[in-house]
Parts: sequence; C-alpha cells; structure tokens
Amino acid sequence: MGIKVLQPGMLATIQDLGRYGLQKFGVIVGGAMDAMSLRIANLLVENSEGEGALEVTLYGTTLLFESDELIAITGGNLQPTIDGKNAPMWRPLLIRKGSILKFNAAISGCRAYVSFSGGIQVPNVMGSKSTYIRAEIGGFQGRKLQKNDVFECNKRTALGEELFNQLAKDPAYLSWSVDYTHFVTFEKTQTIRIIRGSEYEKFDEDRLKKFFSTPYTITTHADRMGYRLEGETISLKEQFELLSEGVTFGTIQVPSSGQPIILMADRQTTGGYPKIGQVISADLPSLAQMQANGRINFKEVTLEEAQWAFIHREKKLKELAFGLRLKRK
Repeated sequence: MGIKVLQPGMLATIQDLGRYGLQKFGVIVGGAMDAMSLRIANLLVENSEGEGALEVTLYGTTLLFESDELIAITGGNLQPTIDGKNAPMWRPLLIRKGSILKFNAAISGCRAYVSFSGGIQVPNVMGSKSTYIRAEIGGFQGRKLQKNDVFECNKRTALGEELFNQLAKDPAYLSWSVDYTHFVTFEKTQTIRIIRGSEYEKFDEDRLKKFFSTPYTITTHADRMGYRLEGETISLKEQFELLSEGVTFGTIQVPSSGQPIILMADRQTTGGYPKIGQVISADLPSLAQMQANGRINFKEVTLEEAQWAFIHREKKLKELAFGLRLKRK
C-alpha cells in the first residue's frame, strides 16, 4: 500500500537537498530546483527540512493514494486538485485512501513540491534520495516516475502523527496557508541578482553594460541542468585559454555563441567557459520557478549584499518554523 502513479506528467522525480561532498569524484549535487519550496513543504508535515519529496514539473502528474497520508503542496501553482476539487497549497493536508491528486497545468511557476509526512521510502544513495536521471542513481530506481509505479512512505514522526490525528478529528483544524513571498516569487519577468564571476573583467565593457541594461529570455532549451538565454551577445576583450574550473548552481557561463547559460541543479561539476557572474543563493528558488520565455533582468550586487540576502531569508525560514509550532498548539 502506498501512492500509485496514474500518470507521470511531464516530469516527476524524487528530490531532496542534494548529494554533497562528492563533486571531487565527478558526482553532481543535484537536488530540488527550488530548495525553499521543498524545505517549507517538509516543515509543514513535521519532516526534517531536507527530507525527500516529489518534484512535479509543469503538468499532468496524477497520484492515487492507497493509504491515508499527511502531505503538503508548495512551489508553483500547477492547479492541483484532490478528487476534482481545488487542493489548498502551502498548508498541511490530510489525504484519504482512494483519493486522487492531480496537477493540471502551471498558472504560476513551473515546479510544485509534494512532501509526505515521514518521507518517501526510497534508499539513500551516497547520502541523498535525489534522483539523477543521467546517471540513473537515487530517487525511484534512478529514474523519473512512470505510470503504475508505487512508492511508500515511512512512518510519521510523533509530531507528524499528532498533526495527522488532529486533522482526522477536525478537517477544519488548520485554515491558514504560509506566506511564501519572503522565499520565492513566480513572476514571468524577474530581476535576478548576481555577483561578478571569475572572468568578469575579461569581457568587453560595452557588452557588460548591455548585459545589465537589457533583458534576456529563457529559451526552450531549459531544464534541470541549465537555462540557455537569448539576448544581447556577450563577447570577450580578447580570446584566451581557460582551464576547466568548479561550477555551482547559478553559475553564468558564456560560450563562444555569446549567449549566456545559467547552470542549474543538475549542472556538471566543472566547466570550461568564461564565467560572467553567479546568481546569488537567495534568488535561486525564484529563478528555478521561471518557465521558457520568461524574461530576466540581471542586477549586480556585492558579495556582502548577497550574504545579507541569504541571512535574511534563512532568518525568515526559522521564524516560519517557530510560527508553525505555535499555530499547532
């Protein structure tokens, strides 16, 4: 007994916060594209923040619950329904056996997260439940979910069981939803803050001005590995040889075409293209929720500003976790 996949949709995978400490061996970090939505989803069902959850992309994923479960849905609004009725987001939900959860089509953002109280019962591979499809490791048999797959959930924590019982006694026990605006935005045009990359000074100054003064469009060549952008061409002052260096989530590379590429959750461990910038950590969740044809305006900030933005967001998350406990008393 567990959760059965009736329709996999465009792409549904199990993700957590990633597989750390192994990049020196060529193993990517991976993990959720929008880590903040995943962390909040887990907090809502009394899991640890980094527990594995389901990442649903754009549309179509449909699940049959073969047991009663406590879940939360966060991230982009993919118009989730439970037995044909709109499902509340950003709050705990008690789903009864026999119910069907369906994601219809994205109306804001592009990735939703479904947490299950107790977590999804799949093996930890090299310290993570995250699915890395290209290497066929982690998640559900190392691949995206397919029709008729069935996965189970672990036993709920004591607090998760308490919340489950409260909702079972009184379905209206919780009527609030989390204010997610401190953590992620879902606009189609966004200002994304960056700090300078290691080769920033090697780019043509006039082209750098264009980079910050004109928008870039996310092309259809955008996935969990990277977003290819289209806009003003970026060029170097002069050609030079560059050894491959370490890259991370949000690194902006400029290949010979002059059109930037932003590396995302499933990026490679090293890259050999010049790096013009690095998206700050606080803006990665919002970037991850942008769809193809979304428009990005880049804004340069200092390292100190990037650090303060990160600290502010983490402080807000701790306040949220504390507030959730108060609401349940």
